[in-house]
Amino acid sequence: MPIQLPQKHNAADTTIFTVMSSLAQQHNAINLSQGFPDFPIEHNLMQLLYEAASHGFNQYAPMSGLPILRDAITRNFKQRYNIDIDADHEITITPGATYAIYTAFSAILRAGDEAIVLEPAYDSYVPNIEMNGAKAILVKLEAPTFSVDWNKVKSAINTRTKAIIVNTPHNPTGSIWGKDDWQQLAELVRDTDIMIISDEVYEQLIYDGKPHYSVLQHPELRERSFAIYSFGKVFHNTGWKIGYCIASANLSRSFRRLHQFLSFSVNTPAQYALAKHIIQPGLQAVNIMLEEKRNYFLKLMHNTPFKMLQQTNGSYFQLGSFEGISDMPDTEFAQWLTTEYGVATIPVSAFYGDKTDNKLLRFCFAKKEETLLAATERLSLVKSC
Repeated sequence: MPIQLPQKHNAADTTIFTVMSSLAQQHNAINLSQGFPDFPIEHNLMQLLYEAASHGFNQYAPMSGLPILRDAITRNFKQRYNIDIDADHEITITPGATYAIYTAFSAILRAGDEAIVLEPAYDSYVPNIEMNGAKAILVKLEAPTFSVDWNKVKSAINTRTKAIIVNTPHNPTGSIWGKDDWQQLAELVRDTDIMIISDEVYEQLIYDGKPHYSVLQHPELRERSFAIYSFGKVFHNTGWKIGYCIASANLSRSFRRLHQFLSFSVNTPAQYALAKHIIQPGLQAVNIMLEEKRNYFLKLMHNTPFKMLQQTNGSYFQLGSFEGISDMPDTEFAQWLTTEYGVATIPVSAFYGDKTDNKLLRFCFAKKEETLLAATERLSLVKSC
């Protein structure tokens, strides 16, 4: 009889992203499911990675991250947001943003605690909470705009609530928070010990001239927040798995107490390359190319039977409805679309705890133009079923 190991969370053994990417590979489908680009990173960034290895940046970096990278982040945030950050005590480099989110939850939660998750939500949030012995309290955003109903959030808060995780720009919907959202949140958690985890990995991928409002710009919330970022999303190098957490010195100490025994150190040559890259003068805003891709994709989707929701304000993703095409459950439809028409997407029900099915798919438009054209040509052939 095999040894039974403890089940640390209630999520599926294999995520929908793995399932759909595997199905795409099996059927030679165009993969618009997972959020990774299929175009090359900037040549300068490639050269800097080689330079790092050539110049001896091949051993362990300090636990909190290379000083040159933490300094570069500090300068970058001052330039873009006019925020002052202590490079030594408030920034921790991590092996990806998902790792940083888990570590932040681990710094906050004890068995029996509760954490509020606004859904649809990135699939790691709830398992992260459960792996720490806590309970996820799910509060649905208001479709189709996916705005927050603050009365619902207020009703979900009790004495066991220790954390609220928010995500802006939002995956999978592309919605973004405004100043009023942060103020509403501040009023709810004032005079409590509730901590905030702010997942801002797409913060530089916002479109149509809209600003990103960070939790770090709200002085009251900043003192109780872990803000999470990802270089992989910004520079289209998701395989490098480099992210970072910005938090007050006090919170960073708690974060690092765990981080030092989880990974301790993060890819040194990649840290060097990113540090040199982000401080170069005249670096083009990274959202320009992605906004063009979003616009191109939306234009092409007019020739398909899918109905696009409001155009995404940020992220790699655009939601589309297949309600006029099929009555199938969205997961079944996404699998059918992959096998029959050769285009892989993600069913939005996968982002809900109760698998809410609004007949929506998430499309990733962070692809080469020829990829988007080929995918939409296939989607234009889709017939009602």
